[in-house]
Amino acid sequence: MTRPLLVPVIAVMGIIYIFFIPSEPVGFKIFMKLIPMALIILFAIGTRSFLPRTYKRIIIAGLFVSMIADGVIYWFLAGLITFFIAHLFYIFAFRQVLRGAIPKWAATLLLLYGAGMAFWIAGSQFRIGEHFLGIAILAYISIILLMGWTAIRTRLPLAIIGALFFMFSDSVLAIDRFVYEIPYRDAFVMITYYAAQVFIAASVGSRTVKYSVNQKNLIR
Repeated sequence: MTRPLLVPVIAVMGIIYIFFIPSEPVGFKIFMKLIPMALIILFAIGTRSFLPRTYKRIIIAGLFVSMIADGVIYWFLAGLITFFIAHLFYIFAFRQVLRGAIPKWAATLLLLYGAGMAFWIAGSQFRIGEHFLGIAILAYISIILLMGWTAIRTRLPLAIIGALFFMFSDSVLAIDRFVYEIPYRDAFVMITYYAAQVFIAASVGSRTVKYSVNQKNLIR
């Protein structure tokens, strides 16, 4: 399958999974959930990279670990740990292409988001005596916050959009699971999740522009 066709096929397969695949049998549900991720990995592999080679390799590894996490998320803690590892891969990838400090306004918003989610989501578990789960949630909030923070420092729009979509998807999932039920949760979570992974995969093809001593000479 040629690369230009992969994005619409990913979208179609994602829609089929989200809106048309029943919850039972679980094995078939998981299989259909993994197909869009497998296609996203192929999309990343087929994308020509203008960034350091390690960036593409680590992003693909993160996508693969995310696909595994999709399969084991039905066992919540196993999925949480596996997605934690996937975020580590994304952080390591983004660190290969850092281009500056995070703007103060962005840092403030991320820290407010992290503090709010920690108090709201993790706090709800501490208040009912689920201390282990509360600690696990705090760790996950920290890692996804760091992932978003590092993505912003890359100055790569596709990576930043992907990271923000990922944070939104995880936030909706956490609120629904631990605080109150959100209508159409699956649609909100999975649409933004697949979008996040597509944008992160597409960031492999991002271009950066550096200036030599003579700024008239562009090095692409």
